Amino acid sequence: MTLYRAPNDAAGLTLRNVRIARGERQLLHIDAHIAPGEALTVMGESGSGKSTLLAYIGGFLAPAFSASGQVLLDGEDVSLLPANRRHVGLLFQDDLLFPHMSVVQNLMFAIPEGGARGKRRALAVSALADVSLTGCEDRDPATLSGGQRARVALMRVLLSRPRALLLDEPFSKLDMALRDQVRELVFTMARARNLPMLLVTHDIRDAEAAGGARVDLDAPDRARKKAAEDSPAAS
Repeated sequence: MTLYRAPNDAAGLTLRNVRIARGERQLLHIDAHIAPGEALTVMGESGSGKSTLLAYIGGFLAPAFSASGQVLLDGEDVSLLPANRRHVGLLFQDDLLFPHMSVVQNLMFAIPEGGARGKRRALAVSALADVSLTGCEDRDPATLSGGQRARVALMRVLLSRPRALLLDEPFSKLDMALRDQVRELVFTMARARNLPMLLVTHDIRDAEAAGGARVDLDAPDRARKKAAEDSPAAS
């Protein structure tokens, strides 16, 4: 599927002729460009390849899968770089906070090396204030509510200074009362930092909140099924 073929030096996240397969079965083929501050939503049921696409972009594709095509960030081809050199931020269904670290230590861990410890702590404390978590610096992550943990996870990703933000159904485990709040916070924070965003989900409400273009990985299968049902042989 082609959404937009960007020039080689385009700012943002570009997927060029990306194909992912498992054995002989092709899961997806996509060309797309996500400009800074914009979002692309990839929808599909479990097994459709949407999370595998994020793994390829992030540089941690499992050996069971094969992939080809270019991943470009601000015009730089990062397809062959290790994950730690791609500078891509990821938010998952689980917050993945380190249980042996305090809240502020979790954030400090994400800040790129180079600054003094005091400066790094100040950045982390400021980030917590940005999401109304002042006073939670030295708490154990296990003592936080689900919404608080989601906010800490978001700020930890943003403090790593990513060039793009990948979202792997990060709202799916939140209760309905929190989901809308966290969605709005994630997209607002990412747009304020001008990050291109790629969201994978099976929830249309996530896609509507993200805005931007959508890719439905299940559409070809539905079309084939309908064609088979409508054919004379099926009558």
